[in-house]
Amino acid sequence: MQPDLLLAATSTGEAVTFWVLGPLAVIAAIMMVISRNAVHAALFLAAVMLSLAGLYAVQDAPFLAAVQVIVYTGAILMLFLFVLMLVGVDSSDSLIETLRGHRVLTLIVGVGFAALLMSAVGAAVVGSDGTVASVGLDAANEEGNVVGIARLLFTDYLFAFEITSALLITAALGAMVLTHKDRRHRPSQRELARRRFASDHPWPLPGPGVFAGHNSTATPALLPDGTPSKDSVSPVLQPTPGGETNQDGRPAL
Repeated sequence: MQPDLLLAATSTGEAVTFWVLGPLAVIAAIMMVISRNAVHAALFLAAVMLSLAGLYAVQDAPFLAAVQVIVYTGAILMLFLFVLMLVGVDSSDSLIETLRGHRVLTLIVGVGFAALLMSAVGAAVVGSDGTVASVGLDAANEEGNVVGIARLLFTDYLFAFEITSALLITAALGAMVLTHKDRRHRPSQRELARRRFASDHPWPLPGPGVFAGHNSTATPALLPDGTPSKDSVSPVLQPTPGGETNQDGRPAL
């Protein structure tokens, strides 16, 4: 079968859907990469996923289309978008390059991966002579699309499926370790009150600058007898002469 006959075998509705959703997915993917706002990038990614779901549906893969919408677009992406809106991301954060030259390296790796993926898919679908290399699709979906995918996942691709599961679990554990915060015990109000009454000063300490010449944090407070209180000034600060008093007990200015 020649390549032109392969194109002729495509139905009109399938071709129209492809030429509508295909460019939309490509444009949304490009905008997702070049967008400087993380929320906008997530929305463009949602457009890409919805376009892929539509392409899966016209290719007689309803299960993949439903999974694409429910799991990826409806769960994972919305959770990612919710976290972005909750934490808050400034548009200027994406302009800071933590690794020098990582944009160029990412572009090179992305182009190479895209070329490798296109060559692999092309070799699997169309042979070197232009004939269709992939056969057995109708036989695989004889009992339904879900049953066919499940049989392939748990028979021929069981090892790859388990490796992917282990990779996802490892990524989840790594995310938990990176985001874990050491939550030390914070004393309650009752514990703080007990500690204060068990100490030598159950009453609150006077604030710095109380009844003194000025309200500097380095000026000790004055006791009722006019003497400065050393406990009112932090040990790291040097008391200033502002806490001195005159002979009549008034603060010296």
